[in-house]
Amino acid sequence: MEARTFWLLVVVVLALGSSSSTGQYVGLSANQCAVPAKDRVDCGYPEVTPEQCNNRGCCFDSSIHGVPWCFKPLQEAECTF
Repeated sequence: MEARTFWLLVVVVLALGSSSSTGQYVGLSANQCAVPAKDRVDCGYPEVTPEQCNNRGCCFDSSIHGVPWCFKPLQEAECTF
């Protein structure tokens, strides 16, 4: 019975670690998602998941409470030479 409890704990820890919802920027660069908390423009809706947020082309970061977790990315500057 102890081995079963151990493996259940391992599965739970792995599941929690792999579903971390902070700083997920699928298809976006970290620079585009480096938006100061006070400048975040909401791009989601209540209970939006990181995947749903990213599918909208937005950044997801739930590490700061009281600000939008799903927010519009910064536009990368285009170089014209």
